[in-house]
This record gives sequence, C-alpha cells and structure tokens, in this order.
Amino acid sequence: MMTTLKEKNKQHIFTLTTELDPPKSASPKVTEEQVVKVAPYVDAVNIADCPMAKMRMSPIALSSIIQSRYQVESIFHLTCRDRNIIGLQAELLGAYALGVHNILTLTGDPPSIGDHPHAKGVFEVDSTGLIEIARTLNSGEDMMGHKLGEPTDFYIGTTANPGADDLDKEIRRLEGKKKAGAQFIQTQPIYDIKQAEDFLAAAKDLTLPILFGIVPLKSFKMATYLNNNVPGIFIPDKVMKAMEKGGRETGIAISRELVKALKEIHAAGAHLMPVNDVDAVGEIAGEEI
Repeated sequence: MMTTLKEKNKQHIFTLTTELDPPKSASPKVTEEQVVKVAPYVDAVNIADCPMAKMRMSPIALSSIIQSRYQVESIFHLTCRDRNIIGLQAELLGAYALGVHNILTLTGDPPSIGDHPHAKGVFEVDSTGLIEIARTLNSGEDMMGHKLGEPTDFYIGTTANPGADDLDKEIRRLEGKKKAGAQFIQTQPIYDIKQAEDFLAAAKDLTLPILFGIVPLKSFKMATYLNNNVPGIFIPDKVMKAMEKGGRETGIAISRELVKALKEIHAAGAHLMPVNDVDAVGEIAGEEI
C-alpha cells in the first residue's frame, strides 16, 4: 500500500506534486496520457476544477479514474463558484466514497471570465467556508449538525501567495484558514529562493506543510509577461537575464535548481505547474529520483 501525501508530509518527506487540467471531453484519454508522463516523478497530481471558469470534466471523477488506473494519488480542486453548501457537501461525500481524499479548496474564478460568461456564480461560501465544510464532514456531521452515517477523512489543502504585497496580512489570512481546518498549503509560483525562505520564516508558527509553486519558464517573453502582469509574481534580475539569453532549457534548469534549493531549506515540497508542457515535469524531477 502506497504511503499517502498526508503521511509523507507528517514524516517530513520532501514531496513533488504537479497540476493538470481536465479535458473538455467525455473521454479522460488526453489527461490520462499526461498522467502516464508525470506519474513516475510525483507524489500526487492536482486536478483543476473548471480552471479560469472554463467548463471541463469533473475533477472528482477524473481524480478517481487516475488513482484507480495509474496508482498515483490525486488532489482534486473544488471551487465555491458552481455549488451551494448542499451541493458542496454532496460532492465531498461522493469524492470520499470514490477514494479521493486530498482536496485543494478554492473560491474560484467568476464565470464572466470563462467560456460561459452568462452562467450564474454561486459563491455562497468562500474558500475558508469550504475548508470549514470539509472539516465538519471530517468530524462526522453535516453543516446543520446532523450526524453522518460515516465521517470523511479529507486531507484539506489551501493556497498562499509568498509574493503578497502585505506578507503579515497573508499570514493572518492563513491563520484563519488553519483555524477553519486547513492542513497543508500549495503556493503561487516563486522564482527566488529568498522569497521562499522569508515565507517559511513568516509562516513558521502555522506549522503546516508548505509546497512552493514553480511554473517552468519557456521563454523571455513568458518571464516578462509573468513578472509585469501577474500580481504576486517576482522574477529576480538574475533569472530574467538568464531567460533573455536562453529558452525552455534554461527555464527547466532554473526550475530544477529551485527544487533542489527548496529541499535544502527544508520546505515540505514543490508544486510544479507545467502550463501545457507536461514533459517539463520529468525533466525537472528526473534527477531527483
């Protein structure tokens, strides 16, 4: 029986996760092909929930398929955009019954930015409210205090931004999420190991495992766009200069160095977000095996 992500985090074993988008299809084949490529290198695969409010296959169904066919753990994303608290609880009970026990709780992008812009967003709760729902089901009750036939035992994840303008505020927000029931953190991308060190120092009293996000850079153009347009992402001059001279290979090398550095500073792990380039996962993590 494989050691779970939760057990590895408890034992302070450095973990690697990656993130895949479900297909806009009734067939999971496209994502399955990606899973085959990444499974040898990672401890778990995150499956997004209609990312950027674009309609995709259910992350719970897809996570169950991946776990049963490829023996790699999944972390399903669940947003508050598409379901009220009855629907969220029902989804969670179904996920648990299917053996999908790791969740990343998200508020979710508004439908207006997606491919069904006139769809109605629910947002009855936010991500902290969703954490509370998962924790309550873990305690054996529903949100009205009624007993469940059998409780869940979710490993509840949340997100964080090490590049937040106000780090104290970000830590306070995470304290609230821990109080609500969060058990691990996956962060937005970092490109500067000092940023990770500063965040670990600021978050040390949380005592939660933190997996730092890494988006492998493919080009100088991509690096420039992320640095200038995505709030919370800071790419140091050294990295920008390297990307100006190099391309995808340089981006892979930078990501590999970040993973090694995260191990050295005793972070819980790294979360690789390969943005339509799943081959990058093996190239980054291959030497780690």
